[in-house]
Amino acid sequence: MNIKNYSTPTLKYKTLISSIHSIYRLVNSTFELKDLISRLARLICQIFGARYCLILIIDPTRKYSTIKVMVSGKKKIVIDKNKKITNRIEKRIIRTFTAIRNDYLLGIPLVSEDLMGLIIIKRSRTERPFDKSDQEIILTIAEQAMIGIKNLQLYEEQQKIVLGSIKSLVTLLDTRIPQEFTHSMHFSKLVVDIAIEMHLDEKQRESLKYASLLHDAGKIDVPTAILTKTTKLTAKEYKIIKKHPEMGAQMLRSFQMLKPVIPIILHHHEKFNGTGYPSRLKGGQIPLGARVMAVADAFEAMVYGRPYRERVAVDNAINEIKKKSGTQFDPKVVEAFLRVGKKYYKKYLQQTH
Repeated sequence: MNIKNYSTPTLKYKTLISSIHSIYRLVNSTFELKDLISRLARLICQIFGARYCLILIIDPTRKYSTIKVMVSGKKKIVIDKNKKITNRIEKRIIRTFTAIRNDYLLGIPLVSEDLMGLIIIKRSRTERPFDKSDQEIILTIAEQAMIGIKNLQLYEEQQKIVLGSIKSLVTLLDTRIPQEFTHSMHFSKLVVDIAIEMHLDEKQRESLKYASLLHDAGKIDVPTAILTKTTKLTAKEYKIIKKHPEMGAQMLRSFQMLKPVIPIILHHHEKFNGTGYPSRLKGGQIPLGARVMAVADAFEAMVYGRPYRERVAVDNAINEIKKKSGTQFDPKVVEAFLRVGKKYYKKYLQQTH
């Protein structure tokens, strides 16, 4: 698919429909704004036979870009932090809200109620110069792309709100437990590192990140006397503690965006051999995220300690995880945990004390 050499109105029409369809598929298969912009820039280069494509998403002041993607051949540069806009052509498009077409350069504003960014494409001088038809086509493509960009921007804003709520819940929980026994700030990193080592996709890693913050949220309903008890728990007290995964899952059911997180929280105390709680799930019946969480949670509980249990050395904790591979833990998760590296764990432990 390439429109740099269309020769008839019919061919141009067919190519435009094909291009819009490609943009539609891209918009509906991408769930992260930076990824969408990157793939969009690459696709626009292909559609127009361009050697270069720049896409900017700007902040409300119109002085800074929040996402900047440049694609040239096989090279791609992505800048996802605020960067002052200094380029003369970029500033002109932003100032005038109008397109620029100059032989081998074509730039358009991205407008949806207000100016949200711009696209600039360039062709080699050995190719056909851009004409009015090219400008009309890229404007049509941009309209389709803006739907996806706007939706993902709204989604990311919702994510920030949800994350803020999560942090408030975690803070509330942590105030009920002595600080030396709360999860360290590195716990989420440990969980995500295991997920990365297992090549889990971005959505799974995101769910694990949220679950790592909230997996003990159900303990908010556990009496403080039990949470802070320094002697062995009684059978009755342990039964109360065992209810916290179900309580946590119940608390979060009203968060629509946290639905993928709930199975992880609910089942992170299941055991690979089917002797865990609350559902005595076995092997592959246990959600993968919960199997990852189980290993990370057990490791940190050992090296960081609990009010009723002494800390153990990192080496001993790692050996305990290895010993329970195939019984308490998924062997594949244990393998990933071990590959992350003993050196990392020692550094992690030093930073948390």
